[in-house]
Amino acid sequence: MARGTARDAGCAPTPNGVKGLRFASTTASFKTETEVDTSENEIVAPDFTNRNPRNLEQLALARKERGWKTTWPKREFWHRLRLERTQHYVEAFVERCNGDVVVSASTREWAIKRHLYSPKGVSACKNLGRVMAQRCLEAGINFVNFKAVIPWEYRCDSIQEFQKAMEEGGVVLREPRRIYQ
Repeated sequence: MARGTARDAGCAPTPNGVKGLRFASTTASFKTETEVDTSENEIVAPDFTNRNPRNLEQLALARKERGWKTTWPKREFWHRLRLERTQHYVEAFVERCNGDVVVSASTREWAIKRHLYSPKGVSACKNLGRVMAQRCLEAGINFVNFKAVIPWEYRCDSIQEFQKAMEEGGVVLREPRRIYQ
């Protein structure tokens, strides 16, 4: 900026060469405005549209698929938590009743794998449960249906530790009962 334009803009050069700011007025003046009528903000529109697609689930009013009694595993849930253990990795999924995966975590992910001694086993399942609980809460999923796919697998230490880590993380591992009205 040239010296002439700096002087016009209110910046005055000092003897050191550092430019300072010159104030035009030393008194502060506040303008008072008239009060705004806020009563019209309290009026609720008669034709309200809720745009949250999960609102009925959170109120426990949404319909659950109940016609699958003869299939195994059951499909009467809004969100189901699955834990799959393979020879080399452990994976966890939260899926909707239509089969869409909403949240997932795996020991194949480098961000998880680099903190583990082994990508399988009890400690891997416990840490995967912690990560999965955090991701579920970040996605807004507080209730999931968790049942081991094979009933005798439920007694395994790794599944018990996974379940305990999910519950300590703040996720409830059973869904609320549906309210019929």
